[in-house]
Amino acid sequence: MYILPLVGYLGLVLGFGFLTLSIASGLYYLSELVEEYSVFSAKLLQRLIYAVFAAQILLWLVDGFPWYLTLLGVASHGVYATNLRHFPIVKLSDPFFIASCVLVILNHWLWFRHFSTPTGYRGVPSSRRDWYSSPTYDQPTFTEIASYFGLCVWLVPFALFVSLSAGENVLPSMGSEYATGEREGVGFAKGHRRKNTHTGMAKAAVDGAREWVTETGAVMGLWQADNVRRTRGFD
Repeated sequence: MYILPLVGYLGLVLGFGFLTLSIASGLYYLSELVEEYSVFSAKLLQRLIYAVFAAQILLWLVDGFPWYLTLLGVASHGVYATNLRHFPIVKLSDPFFIASCVLVILNHWLWFRHFSTPTGYRGVPSSRRDWYSSPTYDQPTFTEIASYFGLCVWLVPFALFVSLSAGENVLPSMGSEYATGEREGVGFAKGHRRKNTHTGMAKAAVDGAREWVTETGAVMGLWQADNVRRTRGFD
């Protein structure tokens, strides 16, 4: 067969492209919702962090998850919660924000290493493991592992990425004193729903990627630069 493999490769490329566009559109829409309902989003994120706290404690007490990884997960979500002090504004140079980025990678690596080891050999030195014998306990299924990563490792950082706005991209407005440095100790307002002038990091990332694609395509001659400028509202 010669044609069918080519059709398969073409379908793979198109499928990956549609998946990427779908994810980008979803992030953009979620950022729009967070901009409009910032107070509700902050409360939802707080309750989400508390729910992950409870889930990790129950997994340690009932299912026997390692205490040191559980402690790391709880401490990490405590650090994530500090990003809500001035929600939805965050400084990219904030030590808590930088620590959150490091903890996301560290949690992913340690939990991946934990689940990669057969259950019966966890805690046994590698020099004394018999890799040719079967583990003595049941190994978690792929669905269980993926669900744990999605809910207890990635969910809160991903929600923060969609919700928070980089301080460098915030225009001077009421509630943006933390980003501009004019006044400290300003948190999110309580009460009614309000429309914000900030731009979420996810939305800024999508806009930046779209602008790069349009400008690169214009330079390569894939489409006319005049059409790009008209589409972006310059003319």
